[in-house]
Amino acid sequence: MHARSFRFDAFQLNSLFAPRKPRTPLLRVLFGLVGLVLLAVLVFFGVFVGAAMLAVGMAWRLLARRTPRTPAAARQTFEAEYHVVRKPQLPTPR
Repeated sequence: MHARSFRFDAFQLNSLFAPRKPRTPLLRVLFGLVGLVLLAVLVFFGVFVGAAMLAVGMAWRLLARRTPRTPAAARQTFEAEYHVVRKPQLPTPR
């Protein structure tokens, strides 16, 4: 009696989703240029968004400094006495 087992062949599944390069040199160059343009656009927008975030942060800080601060007497303060509570020592194992 022969036992049959299912063998999963991953090669067929990998080849299904693997990117294939076009064979014609013109299409290879075209796809390469499209990739470079896409990369340049993403870098440009990344730098633009980063610069905009820095500018907004600096403007926020400058505007926050101009607002008058409340004097220390106007703020509510709590005065109290504090005691340090120490941990009880654990009994040593025998």
